[in-house]
Amino acid sequence: MKKLSITIAVFCASFSFAQKVSDYKYISIPEKFTGFKNNQYGVDTALAKSLKGKKYIVISGNKSEWPEEAFSNPCSVLNADVVNDSGLLRNKIILEFKDCNNNVVSSQKANTIIKEYVEGFQDALKQALVTVPVSNPKMVISTTQVESSSTNESNESPKSSESRSAKYSNGKTMFQRVQIDGNQFILIETNESTPYATFRATTKKDVFRVKLKNGTTTIGYLEDKNIVIEMPQPNGEYSKEVFHNN
Repeated sequence: MKKLSITIAVFCASFSFAQKVSDYKYISIPEKFTGFKNNQYGVDTALAKSLKGKKYIVISGNKSEWPEEAFSNPCSVLNADVVNDSGLLRNKIILEFKDCNNNVVSSQKANTIIKEYVEGFQDALKQALVTVPVSNPKMVISTTQVESSSTNESNESPKSSESRSAKYSNGKTMFQRVQIDGNQFILIETNESTPYATFRATTKKDVFRVKLKNGTTTIGYLEDKNIVIEMPQPNGEYSKEVFHNN
């Protein structure tokens, strides 16, 4: 299990430490930027408009208002901030983007000779935004979450640890189970970045709400050491797809 945990950590680190701004689908904008008072001089509106134009989904800094996909995986959200770095003669800003672990993914300084606050800050922001690429989202997994999961595994019985982190096969394809948090895990195909299926816990033990790669929702459950998904069929019936623990 130790070897398997290391494999998962390395796999997830390749997503976290190599993340770029364009890897994200969601960007959160806070109610107040760093260094600004109550009046943000329209910087928040200008930032949101520009990010939407670059195909990002802009969401509130209030997590209770987040869409389900972002709320269930907060590490898929990049957090934006515009820092007021002004001096005596120039309006200056730092446009920062941080991941869910508060690591800086991107930081860009910009300044303007325009002294008026509204026009000046927005002009500096416009310059900083030139470096922000168009969104091309990829799956983002938190190494903190995975490391926490791996730590928990070391304190569990072999049977429990085996169920939290293991390789599975449906007879045709190999999958890796990755624990996102205590209530959610994913099955991901080897060499793929998009989850084949995302499992969220229900009120019943070992029964999960499942969202498939194509967006279809169904249910899944644990059966012995295996994972079972009830796969919807065109005729309205369900078939049983079993992922055997290897």
